[in-house]
Amino acid sequence: MNKAITDGVQLMPPVFDTGLDVWSSGNGTPGSDTYQGAVNAALVPADQDFGGCLELQKTNGVQKLRYMGETPLLPGCYLQIKARIKAIAGNLPSVRIAGWAGGAGGNHVNGLTEVGTTVTLESYGKIVEVTAIVGPGARGGVDLPWGTQALYGHFGLDLTGPNGGIVRIDDLQIEDVTGVFLRDMINVVDVRDFGAVGDGATDCSAAFEATDQAAEGRKILVPAGVYSLSNSVSLKSPVEFEGTVTMPSNKVFILAKSFDLPSYIAAFGDEELAFTKAFQALLNNSDHESLDMCGRKVTVTRPIDMQAAVPNKITYATRRVIRNGQFTATGAAVWDTQSVTARATYSASDPRKLTNVANIANIAVGSLVEGNGVGREIYVRSKNIGAAEIVLNAPLYDAEGTQNFTFTDFKYMLDFSGFGSLSQFAMSDIEFQCNKLCSGIRLAPSGLTFQLRDCFISRPKDRGVTSIGTGCQGILIDRCQFLSSEESLDVPDRTTVAINVNANDPKLRNNRATRFKHFALLGGANSVVLGNHFFQGDDVTAGVRTAGLIIANNFTNATITGNYIDNCTVEWTNERDPTPDFNNGFSFSAMSITDNIMLCGDVAPWFSFIVLKPHGTGHFLNGVTISGNKFRSVNGTIDRVERVDTSFADLDFSRSKHVTFEANTFHSIREQAFNPLRVRHSESTNASNWIIGVNGELPFGGQIRGVDSIVALGKISNASSDANFSRPYALTQQGGNKDKIKLVWNEPVRGDIVVTVRMDL
Repeated sequence: MNKAITDGVQLMPPVFDTGLDVWSSGNGTPGSDTYQGAVNAALVPADQDFGGCLELQKTNGVQKLRYMGETPLLPGCYLQIKARIKAIAGNLPSVRIAGWAGGAGGNHVNGLTEVGTTVTLESYGKIVEVTAIVGPGARGGVDLPWGTQALYGHFGLDLTGPNGGIVRIDDLQIEDVTGVFLRDMINVVDVRDFGAVGDGATDCSAAFEATDQAAEGRKILVPAGVYSLSNSVSLKSPVEFEGTVTMPSNKVFILAKSFDLPSYIAAFGDEELAFTKAFQALLNNSDHESLDMCGRKVTVTRPIDMQAAVPNKITYATRRVIRNGQFTATGAAVWDTQSVTARATYSASDPRKLTNVANIANIAVGSLVEGNGVGREIYVRSKNIGAAEIVLNAPLYDAEGTQNFTFTDFKYMLDFSGFGSLSQFAMSDIEFQCNKLCSGIRLAPSGLTFQLRDCFISRPKDRGVTSIGTGCQGILIDRCQFLSSEESLDVPDRTTVAINVNANDPKLRNNRATRFKHFALLGGANSVVLGNHFFQGDDVTAGVRTAGLIIANNFTNATITGNYIDNCTVEWTNERDPTPDFNNGFSFSAMSITDNIMLCGDVAPWFSFIVLKPHGTGHFLNGVTISGNKFRSVNGTIDRVERVDTSFADLDFSRSKHVTFEANTFHSIREQAFNPLRVRHSESTNASNWIIGVNGELPFGGQIRGVDSIVALGKISNASSDANFSRPYALTQQGGNKDKIKLVWNEPVRGDIVVTVRMDL
């Protein structure tokens, strides 16, 4: 490139043949002496090597030759001054390119290097070429770095060394060589300069690594083309992709300075592939704790096997986060649910295993298990084809013996089940658009503290978040929305479940779920369910309702507080107990249901907000607090807010202890429940034995096991209308349902009293 052509700037000095009056023997500044008429300078019209040239005899210690024209120095522009010279006679001098730096107002810019490298002429007739580059920056190869104050220069050469020698000098050349420095100037390093070939076949791994080393923080350019990388590549410099890369699935591509999903999409040209490669890099890179999707949408055309994306990792336990994006499912047959029916044997002595499983090779790990005596959300955690055995995520309550089981493999958008263990993994601010085609997330079989926060799982076909083992230990689900694909269906026709948890310590906080069959099944202990809104109604008059929250563990240590429980039930069951009859332990224990809003509308009168469902005999309440809740029914009255589902067994109310049911409010509830319960009784005729009932107001239809107080409301009169100041004694658990007390007086009396009774001790 020559500025004389590109910008209309004259760089080249005139040839010597046009006259020596513009060639100075000084600095080239106005008024300096020229070689016009000088005795030591002459024009040679036809030199055999140079054609027209200048013949010059050295007569001064530094014999200067300067073009008197002002050669402009433009910002960002680098010029090369070139001279060809040969000795003719006399002493052999040395030669160098030289110049004079001119600034504003024609003033000299001091302090600059104004001479190039000196070259000694060693023989007569031998042509020597001397060059120097002048420009604003002190870059490699720049001989005269003049900065930005020098606006022009008077360029030429110097002869140094002994006097008396005669030389011939070809016409001086000044050219724009900015292109040599263009890569440095625009802060870009091109992978092609290091051997990369974008033909889709040549291995460019080494070329990419070499480019990164040379870049030293500058941007790497991957031009148009397809660049094959046969090995793992890690680039520490920022990268701009015009072309794409391709590499084996087991090789890692790390973009340390461009670590976000848009960069990987630019690199691989395919959203799904880019996401899996970025996830692979996330788990193989210590420089980043999170993958930012930067708001990008990834169209998912098939289930993404997250472990297959990272084939060198079976377990992972370092905090990692994927955030800020959207996954959208598309396609058809690839999402179809697969079901297998197979005969297998179950024994409560080995409660998490099926043995002698027929057709086991066709049963997928992670499949839902259904059959007689099988509880809800039972999954295949692992299988041993050789032994024909399946390990389950939880025991079965009544499946002893051999039967046919159905194994249903739902398809999940993101499937982590291939990991043996995955801990401390989080997903934040992501929408999973399942579009009724697929389920959302399947967790690893084991692991700790998986976290889902500020996410949407929209319209899953079958499940929102599924745990097939203990990968849900300590799971944190916060401020998420679960939007059902079954909103238009009546409650009995729904099959979807938003969340299931098998292990201990889950935290479900401030989530919202709409019209699933169940919001969550929690099979572990120490659960915290706080501030959620889940609703499951329909438009059917006097319609039925399903459980919104299922606690599938009798000793639960659960806290259910501050939720909005709308047209659904909190169901407490022991359906994962392989020997459901009570024989030892704490039974239905350690439950706190407090300060919730519980609303139903247009439901069957037998609907209740809190349902206990024992799967074996002998169970009892042991440490239960239900208080501060707001119970309300609209468009109809319900019988009571709590009940026992006796489909399998009833509770043993003779063993109830530490039950608190108080400070609740009831609207359109026919029978309100309290414990302790204050009962007002009026005996209008004289009697020694007063029978006092509670009219079903003890929780769950419990028995009277204690009397806290007996207070007379006015005079207790005997047959003579005299006051009776004696105290009666109380006999509890009277009547067929043991929900009455008998007060025994020392004589027949009448009057009004308030009795405080309890169903527990």
